[in-house]
Amino acid sequence: MNGLFAKTALLPQGWANNVTLEWNAEGLLTAVLPDSAQPQPAWPVVDVLLPGMPNLHSHAFQRAMAGLTEYRSASQDSFWSWRTLMYAFAQKLDPDLLKAVASQLYVELLQAGYTSVCEFHYIHHDIGGLPYSDQTLLAQCLVEAAEATGMGLTLLPVMYQYGGFGNAPPSNGQARFLNSPDWMLNTLITLQRQHPQHSGLRYGIAPHSLRAVSQASLQELLDSLATFNPDAPIHIHIAEQTKEVDDCMAHYGQRPVQWLLNHFNVDSRWCLVHATHMTDAETTAVARSGAVVGLCPSTEANLGDGIFNGITYKNANGVWGIGSDSNIMVDVAEELRSYEYSQRLLHRQRNVLAAGADGSVGHHLFTEALKGGARAAARPVAGLAVGQRADALVLDAGHPDLTGKKGNALLDSFVFARHGNGLITDVMTAGQWRVRQGTHVQQAAVTDRYRKALSILLTA
Repeated sequence: MNGLFAKTALLPQGWANNVTLEWNAEGLLTAVLPDSAQPQPAWPVVDVLLPGMPNLHSHAFQRAMAGLTEYRSASQDSFWSWRTLMYAFAQKLDPDLLKAVASQLYVELLQAGYTSVCEFHYIHHDIGGLPYSDQTLLAQCLVEAAEATGMGLTLLPVMYQYGGFGNAPPSNGQARFLNSPDWMLNTLITLQRQHPQHSGLRYGIAPHSLRAVSQASLQELLDSLATFNPDAPIHIHIAEQTKEVDDCMAHYGQRPVQWLLNHFNVDSRWCLVHATHMTDAETTAVARSGAVVGLCPSTEANLGDGIFNGITYKNANGVWGIGSDSNIMVDVAEELRSYEYSQRLLHRQRNVLAAGADGSVGHHLFTEALKGGARAAARPVAGLAVGQRADALVLDAGHPDLTGKKGNALLDSFVFARHGNGLITDVMTAGQWRVRQGTHVQQAAVTDRYRKALSILLTA
């Protein structure tokens, strides 16, 4: 199969009817033709086709923690008390367990409509912090899990050096994360040799946060990246919690986003994950920089982080995308819906993120998240257009939530109407069907390995 016919499809220029799509052996689209004649006899025909959604922020191993931290572990439970539980869980993972958990997650992400993921990968060493003989061992587990399940991957090894601002010593729980700029560069070079980059695989870097690196080490890391690939993506956690902002102010005399913009050339290669606590001036400055803001509404709500300054950012034409972060849930529509609802609750208005001639919130949310996610992934996944990957979702046109809907009403219903089963039936990446009628082609085997892995993790 190297083509399909969609009765209606969402293209970069908008909705189109009778669309023929063709792709090459690499899975890149070579033709996208609206208003086509009858399809080729052997090609599948679908009713409603959407581009696949990139997920710009994930910690795969945390999928196995879902549901295990929903109890009060401190008198003032917060991100910081949750982090202690996460560190303890991270000590239990070995390569086989990580691969099993990541494979399960990637199957679930595909079923949910994510066809690419940016993996913010920071468990590098063996249990207790001892280095593996191959420093890329755990990173390779993620590459192999993505390849086996059909998930497009942007792998972002994380640099993590300190336990807090001012080069504070790391805790025992951070021992598996620790490395240096030299270690990071060697990892990228080794990964490129072991698993060369292609349209489905890209490498970048992720300085964990301003509290986990110093100004000098961050500059050294960026200089090293320029020798590997000057166009590689750069992701960083920033301004997620108020304590982080306060600590940054105490150490640097500036807020995190303010300090980063003042000291580094933040541009379209950067993804600022969360950026929850910004002033209006910071928000506008990030929009002007071309950087992507990585929003993870389900995790940000779960951790009690706060609400992003969405209206100011939209008015400044800022670029953003969505991620599943801690993977307590995986649902494209839920992340988009939660982002809009957070703004409604904050401003006590409806349809606050609407844009365009007809004011469709669903269309704006979906297309903006697609744009930002593709930029953050630094891969050809920006939609159904020539040169992009043949990554696509088929919606169930017969579902009661979609019956009789056309155009943007389909997207509004996809995001905001939820009754019973999900609306995605089939998912394709690189021109190959990965999900058929809601079931991943390898689901049974992957889930069996995940159940065995979880039983080990829960008794360790």
